[in-house]
Amino acid sequence: MDPRIFCIGRNYVEHIRELGHPEDGDCVVFMKPATCLVPPGSAVSIPTDRGSVHHEAELVVRIGRAVRDEPPTETADAVDALALGLDLTLRDEQTRLRDGGKPWELAKAFDHSAPLGPFTPWRGDVSLNAIEFSCHVNGELRQQGNTCQMLFSIERIISILSRSWQLLPGDLIYTGTPAGVGALRPGDVVELDSSVLQSAQWPIVGYDALQKLG
Repeated sequence: MDPRIFCIGRNYVEHIRELGHPEDGDCVVFMKPATCLVPPGSAVSIPTDRGSVHHEAELVVRIGRAVRDEPPTETADAVDALALGLDLTLRDEQTRLRDGGKPWELAKAFDHSAPLGPFTPWRGDVSLNAIEFSCHVNGELRQQGNTCQMLFSIERIISILSRSWQLLPGDLIYTGTPAGVGALRPGDVVELDSSVLQSAQWPIVGYDALQKLG
């Protein structure tokens, strides 16, 4: 069974401010289908006719046991593994949808919009609230964040999601992005790094280029 992909928006204050979003204190949740996933090293195909495509580097959590309506104090042991990933966003499309009061899926849930790096098993040896990670594009540092900067901790995110869904082993949670998001173009190479997690890299191509690679 394909994993469900839960995504958390507006979880870092500086990212909220750089996009001019309201700081309303709500936990923003949206989902992506499994066709959004791209393994490390594989080409990530982005649309070239729908405006700007932005990278959003994130820590990704994999769930290891069923979770249903649990408080944050009981959810840490539900984490099975951690990885780095990208929440790719059609920024112009998102702005149009947001301004119209409509859902974001057209801007967030298109194919190849959730590249996912290799997982590192988590057994409680690394603090979930002190993980640093960074995003480079063509060797240039674009984003740098630490999970201690999250408005909603990993434990709290799992608790919030478990109120509406029974989380199942294999479910994925993209936990939000720090400031520094920016546009990607065909020909770019994106690399995610962390001192405690495995790095990952993806070449970016356009739809036409991917078809030619076919």
